[in-house]
Amino acid sequence: MARGRNTPQTLSEQVDSGTAELSPDPDRPNAWLLRLNGTAQSHVDLDDPTNLEFEYVQRLGHVVDLMAPESKPVRALHLGGGGFTLPRYISATRPRSTQQVVEIDAALIDLLRRVLPPDKNARIRIRNGDAREVMSRAPSATFDLVVSDVFSGARTPAHLTSLEYVQEAARTMVADGIYASNIGDGNALVYARAQASTVRAVFEHVAVIAEPGILRGRRFGNLIILGSHVELPVEQLVRRTAGDPFPGRVEHGRQLERFIGGAKPTTDATATRSPSPPPGTWGLPAE
Repeated sequence: MARGRNTPQTLSEQVDSGTAELSPDPDRPNAWLLRLNGTAQSHVDLDDPTNLEFEYVQRLGHVVDLMAPESKPVRALHLGGGGFTLPRYISATRPRSTQQVVEIDAALIDLLRRVLPPDKNARIRIRNGDAREVMSRAPSATFDLVVSDVFSGARTPAHLTSLEYVQEAARTMVADGIYASNIGDGNALVYARAQASTVRAVFEHVAVIAEPGILRGRRFGNLIILGSHVELPVEQLVRRTAGDPFPGRVEHGRQLERFIGGAKPTTDATATRSPSPPPGTWGLPAE
């Protein structure tokens, strides 16, 4: 949706999960910030899908760039839609990629298709439904990349945090595929440590990417957890994340073991929602 005289500067609509708000980026003529119930969800640049504003999406972009030779198409499953920022990035950087996006909010899908539609040549299939339920019907050994980025408000639903959930994701992946999960945590990082332990229980190779301040529990923020049955491109990820606008650190090997500590994997029987971010985080009102 290019802005013009008759285009409102901010668009607010009711969707299934509450209130969706699309606000224009003052620095880019055709870029938008999506908020759901006050929580910043996605930044979308229609003119340049390779422009990734959110730091955690930049980390995921590094994974996409390093997972296969340049421009090679990939097959990706995105659990959680948001503004379809990463699928747009993959389509732009790896043409002919085939992607499936699962989003539970049907009204949000309709809004984005109408206002911020993906490129008509992109091979992006958008499905409405619960991420785990739709994934359970996906064929085995199909996807090169599975991205779990599901939030209800500012928290990840419990049934999308368990060992059984990650095992189901692994089932849909090819032998050298990569699983990538975006989570939020802070302070003692109890949730993040358990999530890393959960992914490690399924995959032989695991890494966690986040800002050093988050990894030290000094503030709440995003952590990316990667899992694969083959070696991850750790050295390249270390270099790329260190050069990000907000430099990140990659925990792997012995550092990852220290990070996890004695945390046990989360199962369906023990799963809980991710912790609530403090006021002022991710666009939430400050106290």
